[in-house]
Amino acid sequence: MAALEESFPRGGTRKAHKSEIAFQQSVEQDNLFDISTEEESTKRKKSQKGPAKTKKLKIEKRENIKPVKEKFEILSVETLCEGMRILGCVKEVNDLELVISLPNGLKGFVQATEICDAYTKKLNEQVAQEEPLKDLVCLPEIFSPGMLVRCVVNSLGITEKGKKSVKLSLNPRNVNGVLSAEALKPGMLLTGTVSSLEDHGYLVDIGVSGNRAFLPLQKAQEDTQQKNKGAKLKVGQYLNCVIEEVKGNGRVVSLSIGHSEVSTAIATEEQNWTLNNLLPGLVVKAQVQKVTPLGLTVNFLSFFTGLVDFMHLEPKKTGTYFSNQAVRACILFIHPRTRAVRLSLRPVFLQPGRPLTRLSCQHLGAVLDDVPVHGFFSKAGAIFKLKDGALAYARFSHLSNSKDVFKPEIFKPGNTHKCRIIEYSPMDELALLSLRTSIIEAQYLSYHDVKPGAVVKGTVLTIKPYGMLVKVGEQIKGLVPPMHLADVLMKNPEKKYRIGDEVKCRVLVCDPEAKKLMMTLKKTLVESKLPAVTCYADAKPGLQTHGFILRVKDCGCIVKFYNDVQGLVPKHELSAEYIPAPETVFYSGQVMKVVVLNCEPAKERMLLSFKLLSDPEAKKEHEGGSQKKRRAVHVGQLVDVKVVEKTKDGLEVAVLPYNIPAVLPTPHLSDHVPNGPLLYHWLQAGDILHRVLCLQSEGRVLLCRKPALVSTVEGGQDPKSFSEIHPGMLLIGFVKSIKDYGVFIQFPSGLSGLAPKAVMSDKFVTSPSDHFVEGQTVVAKVTNVDEEKQRMLLSLRLSDCTLGDLGTTSLLLLSQCLEELQGVRSLMSNRDSVLIQTLAEMNPGMILDLEVQEVLEDGSVVFSGGPVPGLVLRASKYHRAGQEVESGQKKKVVILNVDMLKLEVHVSLCQDLVNRKHKKLKKGSEHQATVQHLEQSFAIASLVETGQLAAFSLTSHLNDTFRFDSEKLQVGQGVSLTLKTTKPGVTGLLLAVEGPAAKRTMRQTQKESETVDEDEEADPALVVGTVKKHTLSVGDMVTGTVKSIKATHVVVTLEDGVIGCIHASHILDDVPEGTSPTSKLKVGRIVTARVIGGRDVKTFKFLPISHPRFIRTIPELSVRPSELEKDGHTALNTHSVSPLEKIKQYQGGQTVTCFLKRYNVVKKWLEVEIAPDIRGRIPLLLTSLSFKVLKHPDKKFRIGQALRATVVGPDSSKAFLCLSLIGPHKLQKGEVAMGRVVKVTPNEGLTVSFPFGKFGRASIFHVSDSYSETPLEDFVPQKIVRCCVLSTADHVLTLSLRSSRTNPETKSKIEDPEINSIQDIKEGQLLRGYVKAVEPHGVLFSLGPSVVGLARYSHVSQYRPSKKALYSKYLPEGKLLTAKILSLNHKRSLVRLSFLPSDTGKPDVLPASVGLPLLEEEERETEAERGDQKGNETKKNQERKEKKNQKGQEEVKRPSKEKSEPQQPQVKKQGKRGHPESGSEQERVNKKQKKAGPSEEDDSGVEVYYREGEEEIEEMTVLPTEKPTKLTEVPRLQLSSGFMWDVGLDSLTPALPPRGESSDSEEDERPREATRKKSKKEKALEKQNAEKELSRIEEALMDPGWQPESADDFDRLVISSPNSSILWLQYMAFHLQATEIEKARAVAERALKTISFREEQEKLNVWVALLNLENMYGSQESLTKVFERAVQYNEPLKVFLHLADIYTKTEKFQEAGELYNRMLKRFRQEKAVWIKYGSFLLRRGQAGASHRVLQRALECLPKKEHVDVITKFAQLEFQLGDAERAKAIFENTLSTYPKRTDVWSVYIDMTIKHGSQKEVRDIFERVIHLSLAPKRMKFFFKRYLDYEKQHGTEKDVQAVKAKALEYVEAKSSVLED
Repeated sequence: MAALEESFPRGGTRKAHKSEIAFQQSVEQDNLFDISTEEESTKRKKSQKGPAKTKKLKIEKRENIKPVKEKFEILSVETLCEGMRILGCVKEVNDLELVISLPNGLKGFVQATEICDAYTKKLNEQVAQEEPLKDLVCLPEIFSPGMLVRCVVNSLGITEKGKKSVKLSLNPRNVNGVLSAEALKPGMLLTGTVSSLEDHGYLVDIGVSGNRAFLPLQKAQEDTQQKNKGAKLKVGQYLNCVIEEVKGNGRVVSLSIGHSEVSTAIATEEQNWTLNNLLPGLVVKAQVQKVTPLGLTVNFLSFFTGLVDFMHLEPKKTGTYFSNQAVRACILFIHPRTRAVRLSLRPVFLQPGRPLTRLSCQHLGAVLDDVPVHGFFSKAGAIFKLKDGALAYARFSHLSNSKDVFKPEIFKPGNTHKCRIIEYSPMDELALLSLRTSIIEAQYLSYHDVKPGAVVKGTVLTIKPYGMLVKVGEQIKGLVPPMHLADVLMKNPEKKYRIGDEVKCRVLVCDPEAKKLMMTLKKTLVESKLPAVTCYADAKPGLQTHGFILRVKDCGCIVKFYNDVQGLVPKHELSAEYIPAPETVFYSGQVMKVVVLNCEPAKERMLLSFKLLSDPEAKKEHEGGSQKKRRAVHVGQLVDVKVVEKTKDGLEVAVLPYNIPAVLPTPHLSDHVPNGPLLYHWLQAGDILHRVLCLQSEGRVLLCRKPALVSTVEGGQDPKSFSEIHPGMLLIGFVKSIKDYGVFIQFPSGLSGLAPKAVMSDKFVTSPSDHFVEGQTVVAKVTNVDEEKQRMLLSLRLSDCTLGDLGTTSLLLLSQCLEELQGVRSLMSNRDSVLIQTLAEMNPGMILDLEVQEVLEDGSVVFSGGPVPGLVLRASKYHRAGQEVESGQKKKVVILNVDMLKLEVHVSLCQDLVNRKHKKLKKGSEHQATVQHLEQSFAIASLVETGQLAAFSLTSHLNDTFRFDSEKLQVGQGVSLTLKTTKPGVTGLLLAVEGPAAKRTMRQTQKESETVDEDEEADPALVVGTVKKHTLSVGDMVTGTVKSIKATHVVVTLEDGVIGCIHASHILDDVPEGTSPTSKLKVGRIVTARVIGGRDVKTFKFLPISHPRFIRTIPELSVRPSELEKDGHTALNTHSVSPLEKIKQYQGGQTVTCFLKRYNVVKKWLEVEIAPDIRGRIPLLLTSLSFKVLKHPDKKFRIGQALRATVVGPDSSKAFLCLSLIGPHKLQKGEVAMGRVVKVTPNEGLTVSFPFGKFGRASIFHVSDSYSETPLEDFVPQKIVRCCVLSTADHVLTLSLRSSRTNPETKSKIEDPEINSIQDIKEGQLLRGYVKAVEPHGVLFSLGPSVVGLARYSHVSQYRPSKKALYSKYLPEGKLLTAKILSLNHKRSLVRLSFLPSDTGKPDVLPASVGLPLLEEEERETEAERGDQKGNETKKNQERKEKKNQKGQEEVKRPSKEKSEPQQPQVKKQGKRGHPESGSEQERVNKKQKKAGPSEEDDSGVEVYYREGEEEIEEMTVLPTEKPTKLTEVPRLQLSSGFMWDVGLDSLTPALPPRGESSDSEEDERPREATRKKSKKEKALEKQNAEKELSRIEEALMDPGWQPESADDFDRLVISSPNSSILWLQYMAFHLQATEIEKARAVAERALKTISFREEQEKLNVWVALLNLENMYGSQESLTKVFERAVQYNEPLKVFLHLADIYTKTEKFQEAGELYNRMLKRFRQEKAVWIKYGSFLLRRGQAGASHRVLQRALECLPKKEHVDVITKFAQLEFQLGDAERAKAIFENTLSTYPKRTDVWSVYIDMTIKHGSQKEVRDIFERVIHLSLAPKRMKFFFKRYLDYEKQHGTEKDVQAVKAKALEYVEAKSSVLED
């Protein structure tokens, strides 16, 4: 290192003059500032004469040199060490860190957690709460640049890039930790931070252990008043404070922060400072000891020596210092290991608490040439002298490009270098330089240098989801957001950009303070030659420039430029043509050329237009003459044209406004080849087309309307001359002409090029005309340009011309194509023809009811009966879906596509499409689909799982038009689609993109039916060769070869190629269970069989031998040994016409052998065949009693397996036998069966359904052998349960799920025995049960399904609460308790109970924590006695009432034969969760009477309500409608209670009165009467009666008050008033009273078809009624289907809101919540939805959630809606939530908007309703003192007066009048003045 050190002369004793301090002298180096490495313990550095190593350096001029003891060294990162205390200056303040400038040009960082402990604690609290704390202030509020701070070096780290980083701490604990409490002395200057605010001052953390420092409020205010105008100090605020007073040996100190005290504080010897605890920032009196060219040695505090380097001498006095001179100095740092002290003499440091003022230098970034070296320091750096005489410093790392090339010899004093000022060090007041080439040549040095709009070059650093980071300079990084990576949105930017790539960007925004730089890579913006708008002042009206769309709104587009300048393009300026929905045309990120219309820089508002002003020539007024007219249109101009007439080549048009004639060829109408002729066909003379592009203006004006070309010209992306074109460019043009050697492509500006045959396609090209047609839009890549010959060669290959992601392009092409088709529909709807208008309204996916007109020879079907006569509807053979159709048959079909040229509608009979499911689909999800229809440019497919229709583009690029035959899609082929939309839009189709071609599957020849409701499917093996006639008849013996083996039959080829079939039941005489008979025969085996029947080829039904078509049947054979014997065969029963007759031979209970065909997952049953012509079904629940089997039936049962099943009965719906594998399934008493839970009723039990429509009910007492707090927790609808039938007395079975019943052999422990009657109870017994209700005289307690006991309050708890409400709180309904039976009265069926701990041994039901007084024993006894006496009296009254109510009871309680009971809304209204009262209907009747008026029973002491017998059953959600029932069994619904339409009707028709009290015996007698013959007299009388009845009916019909009583009556009514929804709803109600749900549905569907489409509200009423019906009686699936349809045909928001109300009213809160969440996504701009959801949450008691919804609403809704929404939420809070919070919301709103009279008015209303009179008057007083318009003031005075008249005294009324008078006088005096 000796070679690296330069020598400097040693200083003498005399004063050194400036001339002598010249650094150019070649003298020895003074080692004065050397930092020795050994630890020193002595106080005085001066006396230290240790063995310091010295080096003798030979110098030419001097020979006698003393040993050099001290070495000068400038501070560098290497010389820093952890724990070093150092003075710094705040350079930058960020939210979470401070940048600190240190002496000698160093820099360090302080994190927010290193300020002080109190501040760190607050930060942690904020993180834990996830909400900002009010009393936590951010760093910029408590620190400011220039502030001097004392720091400690915390750590020295190395960053990721290998740079050294210095981490500092300001925490007083670290800085002042070297001081002890005993060392504290008055007058000491310390730094501290505020840790908390107390009553009389602040606690200040000074970091000294065992000490509390206090700053009195008075002392703090003196300082803060001067600085912050009296602001309070904040936690974490950094203070320079002086110790005023020390108490208790330093345990308590009092501080002062007064400016005068702090700035004059000096460290003295009395304060006993030592080298261990000396702190930076202290000002000391010092004495110069030695003067050298590099600085001074000084003595201070008598004992210490320190160094002052040349950077820290006072500039004015440099060169005038002398020995023993007295100076004031500030300590800069103390090295903890060497105890070396460095000081500064600069005046700015000598006044503590005063910030540094100069923080930067003006020449930052300047490049300087020939700057001379002033001095060099090894390892630290070099000093340079600038032209103005100031010194500058370059750190060692900045002296060369790298350490390897560093040459110390070039830094001899006087050598000159080129350098750049890169930074400024405030601590040294020096500029910092760099000699690195990369920095000198850098375009930008700091963020301040980067200006918005500038084009910069950078290097890609990394690509993240939030954008791409680009390195622009040494310390400068910029972000390119995803939207700005390209002109279009890129999905995979990493494919285009790679790390390290050089990119050219344009600066959008640069914020130097936040070090935030945003850039764009959009090619149009980067290369734009138009002026960049970087401030509003730049935007002059008429200026044309490029911008990008930031947001697309309903009102127009917001376009953004540079530096956050943005403007609005209003809707009318988007285009010359009106655009109703801008979001369909424009997208965020789109680059557009705009023209400025108007700009107001002061308001930062700008109006723009996309309608660019045409060139000046065209703008001049038209002066006549065809030449000028012609000149008015030029190439590349966008014009509006009017269609004049059609020619064979296209449209003759007139260019507006001058009516210049022009031609618009047919291919130029669209980018999509098939859409051109379509638009040509429907455009008529007089139609106006907007934004049409001029391609040729010389001669005949040629126009083009292709959107791709128009947008290219608009975006300025079409080259005007060959000079602008270079190879590699992608251009959009059209095919001009096709030759054998290639195609010529023309571009919008008129330039053209040739695409040779070789590069026309990636596929082999035989003939160019197969690939392209004239006029087709294409994308071409320039491969070669010849500017001289004005020629270019192009490539049309897809691999060359890809415009990004194929999926995105494909979707864009599809959207454009469908959009154009919608445009064609709008043209059609303007025609007069009803047929054409109807066609325009028809969309794919619509379902129609049609009549078959004829079946054509090719198998296709033509339909009639469409909405308009003459409409052609056609289904191809494939879409006939194998159905047998005949003329005149009615069929439901679904529309696939409308051919708008041929005016035909393509439909399908496919059941999967007609009965499509409405399933929630996810965007981006992949689905299998079947191609249903093919157009030229797109296909329509149906999703396999739901049947919904989706469209996908057949092309993924404009050039992608050719397909080899093998690549072409076929109808019926399977494809894989990725959904891009989840709701069918106006087109009726979902939009999708096809997956890879490898995922395509070939068309299935066999149609797999999803359900087995269709007839037998065709076996392809049977269809082949069946056309051959045969001469076989039943009984013939034949020989054949086994061709194939199926699950339930074997196909055999007979002689002459005839195909026969052997069923599994005709192979063996005796079939063992579990075997598969068909496996006995092997393919290729020759068999001899007997013909037993013949199957029709088309219908697969068996025909009698006499049938004329028998000779074309498939022979049915048998190889059963018994049948092969002579004459032993039996022919199939082919003569029975109805399938029902075939299965009548089977009786219930009979055992049969059947063969498993398949397991139907959808319907959950096994499909079996008993014989070739007899099929059966085994419901899953009847296959086993084992849960394991039911969970995985496919593991237990194999296809083709023989099963032994018991016949349960025929299925009435189809020709199927219903079978069971677990016995006859009669559901008799004691039978164990499997069922499915259909409903869980809280606190009551389960409703279970069984196959064939049977229902049962299990009480909570029968769910388990051991009761639990939540007995129904594990049960959900559709769960399979094992049940035991307890009783079949009612139409609803009584069940038990107890394992002691369902598995008696397990003998499990019964913790809670069954209690079915009072006989099952003994006195003194301890039993568990559930609380039923809290009544005035005690607590009702259920012990069993129909046993209820009463515990009087004296026996409920040992405490005596003052409020009975406490019982309701601690004894909610359904609470599990243990009770002791005190007494039983069998005669009167009374049970007395006790819950007392002394009786039950359990804790008291009321917790001791409530702190209630105990009930004395005597009181308890007397109370009980009193109760008994009352009980005896009131029992009589009760009995009397029971008799009186018997009649009413019979009306309310239906006979047990009926299927269901009406719901009991009155119970629900009392808030009892809709539970039916236990066992006694009488109770309900009594309750009704209680409501009517207080009766003697109110006071009763009755102790039990007990009635044996079955419980009343609630309304079933699933009604068994399939079974044919007797008339008396038809359940009736009382509509008034159980069914709410919610469509604004006051009431519907009342419930039908119950039929006469007819008993079974009467019904039995009727048939006998009918059998007796009538006499002549009787017949005449009957005829007379019939005539009278007829005349009575006619009179009744004429009566205006007549009510309809039959379906015919309603039919007459709805024909007369077809648009009245109330009539239709009454008609539905009529059917529902008879529980004819299907008929009610049919009426609703009829109503929807009949009511005129103009009557929207009437239609909506019916839809809501249908939703209500499905919600109550349908399944979730049927409800969803109706809802989806309702949304399609009505205003969606209304339908959503109605359904939400229906869910809420029927207490389906979970579904309602999910629906609201859907609505918030779909209608986030609708305030009604937010308010409704808030109300819903508050009603459910979820106040917190409601508050969050309000916050979300304010984020989503526009500002103008905020006040209304806040007010509405406040109203809801008043009504349903916390009144105090509501008031706070109103007050807050009114403080912001004091003149909103509507808000005041609502606030007044709410306070009148919910507040006190004082609060109301206070608000009125505030309102009448507002300065509002007189009209409004009059309104409020009038309201105040009315209020006082109603609630106040005469005096109050007069006071209001006086105030009003006072107001009027004040107003008039103001006017006079």
